[in-house]
Amino acid sequence: MPNVDRRAFALGLTTAAFSAPAVARSQDRFAAAARYSAEAGGVSLLVLERGREIFRDHPKRPERPHELASGTKSFCGVLAAALVQDGLLSLDERCADTLTEWRAEPVKSDATIRTLLQLSAGVGAGRIGRPPSYVDAVTQPVAGAAGVFRYGPTPFQVFGEIVRRKLVASGDPGDVLDFMTRRLFRPIGMEVGSWRRQAGQPNLPSGAQLTATAWARFGQMVADGGRGLVDPAALAEGFRSSPANPGYGLTWWLLRPGLIPPGPNAGIDPDEFERLGGLDVRMAAGAGNQRLYLIPERELVVVRQADGVGAALMGRGPEWSDVDFLSHLLGLPGAGVSRPGRRARRDRPRLRRRANP
Repeated sequence: MPNVDRRAFALGLTTAAFSAPAVARSQDRFAAAARYSAEAGGVSLLVLERGREIFRDHPKRPERPHELASGTKSFCGVLAAALVQDGLLSLDERCADTLTEWRAEPVKSDATIRTLLQLSAGVGAGRIGRPPSYVDAVTQPVAGAAGVFRYGPTPFQVFGEIVRRKLVASGDPGDVLDFMTRRLFRPIGMEVGSWRRQAGQPNLPSGAQLTATAWARFGQMVADGGRGLVDPAALAEGFRSSPANPGYGLTWWLLRPGLIPPGPNAGIDPDEFERLGGLDVRMAAGAGNQRLYLIPERELVVVRQADGVGAALMGRGPEWSDVDFLSHLLGLPGAGVSRPGRRARRDRPRLRRRANP
């Protein structure tokens, strides 16, 4: 066998022999996860491993921009890290340094960017699915003492107004979406399908519509540590448990014990997390079970999108379990313990307006 290292050749044959069944098994797992997703209204499932697409499924229609609902919220944590890198804010500065009208109110005057984005600053949560404008968010009264996790859209709109004012002060026109596009999205080749606005500014809690590919591209940038676009230490704070909620960082959900979920029917059940075996799973989540999962130990980025945002906000829609889905996807013990759909909902109340993130 001229010009060939026989040992390397033999090793290559052995590796191929073992890798082909491994690939087949992983595709079987992904297909099982795709079936689970489709039965619960899924319209797309995309899996990246180390940035390379290894599975894609669009059971209902070709890929097109889809509403992320509250999956939009996690852009705020990355935007904050970009502004830290640009020297425009620090996570522990007081919100009142920018929102001067907050200085006279004790709870508001103590709020920081960090506690605001951890949803523990004492700011009122607001009505799920009905975010106020930036101006209205800033003027809303406090909900109570700081240090309590209050899930809702208002803190993200307050953050939007802080960002707008900081941009204007730096000489930027102050359009928050235009800034995010220039600063974060365009450099990674991510296209925004659409983004709802209020009073000229992007709705930061729930306004984005992206294709699965675009959302996965954003997730991969985050999984890669920001690729020099954001301050890495600030980005890492997004995945550090907050004192008010061990399962929430800076705008990202962390599937770990102690998580306080956004509502009783969100598919995020801390009692099931032991089935994940301690796996580090980071998640952006929206109504209708829109999901972006980052799984560092497996080097995976997973996007799952589904119909039914409106129904979910009304407390209706198919049953969903993140743990069941991930068990199928990753081949964890207990995959197939429960199935999605409406059968398991017979004994549940019909209406839950705070059901989903």
